[in-house]
Amino acid sequence: MTVLTIEEMAETLAPGQAIAGLDLGTKTIGLSMSDLSRRFATPRPVIRRVKFTVDAQALLDFATAEKVAGFIIGLPMNMDGSAGPRVQATRAFVRNMEQKTALPFVYWDERLSTVAAERTLIEMDVSRAKRAERIDSAAASFILQGALDRLSSLARSDGDEFSA
Repeated sequence: MTVLTIEEMAETLAPGQAIAGLDLGTKTIGLSMSDLSRRFATPRPVIRRVKFTVDAQALLDFATAEKVAGFIIGLPMNMDGSAGPRVQATRAFVRNMEQKTALPFVYWDERLSTVAAERTLIEMDVSRAKRAERIDSAAASFILQGALDRLSSLARSDGDEFSA
């Protein structure tokens, strides 16, 4: 497994390969998937965290079932740009995944993704109880959509709109 920049991932992805977004929480892992053209992020059910080996296997089972070509994982930076304990935990999770998969990971600044996800769920008139169930996957979708938009921008700047 390799940690890539978004630009490096753009170079390695083949047309028609989907990628997944991850929002790593302490109790759940929010999941989202791109479509095959990598234009839209769609929330998927969360993985309830148990312990690393169980969590990793659930994530790999998801990746196999969805034919994931790589992961965009939210990096929970502090608002001032500094890295706190959650950033360290996310990086440790990815380091541990290196032993389990060759799929690449891209860190994506996720500042305000949960706030944006919650705001959207409120606008959709989702009840507080339902929001609690859906917030992590909605945040994963915001993370993934940001990366998809960047991949699209990179493809346009290369003059090859259909490869990313």
